[in-house]
Amino acid sequence: MVLKIRLARFGKRNKPFYNIVVAQARSARNSKPLEVLGTYDPIPKPSPVGEGKPFKDIRLDTPRAKYWLGVGAQPSDPAWRLLSMVGLLEPRYHVQKMQQKTIEKEVHGDRDETGS
Repeated sequence: MVLKIRLARFGKRNKPFYNIVVAQARSARNSKPLEVLGTYDPIPKPSPVGEGKPFKDIRLDTPRAKYWLGVGAQPSDPAWRLLSMVGLLEPRYHVQKMQQKTIEKEVHGDRDETGS
């Protein structure tokens, strides 16, 4: 049984609201999940102080998310981004950039220094 951590969309048209859920990989997007880990509201809300940047609300049950990651649940790309914002995962772009840099070093290191 392959498990995914992904977003299930709720809300009205042009006003999305997402539940962060753990579900089987082959189930439909809005089918009944195994567990709801939290919510994500992508529409920016004004800051409560009055001044400052608007924020997007992310609520997550961190211990349960750690549990499901430890059991082997694979996060989707949007869920990976949200989990990295919370601090549970490394941002994926850092991993890709590091891999790209090592590949570039290998490619450029094989050339001789004269450039020919």
